[in-house]
Amino acid sequence: MADDGITLWPPSFEAAIFDFDGTLAETSALWQEVDEIFFAEHHLTYTPDVHQTLATLGFVGGALWCIERYGLDETAEEICDEWNRIGAALYADRVYLRPGAAEYISALRGAHIPVALATTNNRHVLSSMRPHVNLGELFDAVVCSDDVSSAKDKPDIYLEAARRINATPATCLVFEDLLVGILTARNAGFLTCAVRCEDPTQDMGRLGGAADLCIKTWANVHLG
Repeated sequence: MADDGITLWPPSFEAAIFDFDGTLAETSALWQEVDEIFFAEHHLTYTPDVHQTLATLGFVGGALWCIERYGLDETAEEICDEWNRIGAALYADRVYLRPGAAEYISALRGAHIPVALATTNNRHVLSSMRPHVNLGELFDAVVCSDDVSSAKDKPDIYLEAARRINATPATCLVFEDLLVGILTARNAGFLTCAVRCEDPTQDMGRLGGAADLCIKTWANVHLG
């Protein structure tokens, strides 16, 4: 890990882009539950590699992978709709931001640092949290899977988020918990910060080696 003099507080960057699942909210177990419900409804055998594969591919890519691997006769859109239906029901009651995350994002905005959300999650699923987590109020821009046609193995979602907050990659810090996201963002010229999450498959050694910075918690980040 090379920090290159980057500081989280006071911020040494001019803009920030945040992933949601894992990075800002601990949802790994919840999405595994979504996968398990989906597989049970379709009478498929759920194996340990499935969750990580789907998390990396994103919604549409994951749906296409399921169709090919299991020979499903549904369309990708229909499968995504099923996942979103299950996910929205769980998010409405059980997903909250990690301690300190909202405070840090608010502190950045108070310091005139524009912030965007870049997530492969679905807008409808995220909106189910609105009574207790209003992403539209927290961020200057929100980019979801609905807005781009690729997963995080391509830089489109980060570039679109940067465009919406008038940021240039070289001065914009991307916060991610997935290695593919860190690598993609770095290759596109962004600064990167790896965020530790509860997912037991997360390899913090590789993440920390690939990112400019690495944090384990959001608690007190905004205090320096």
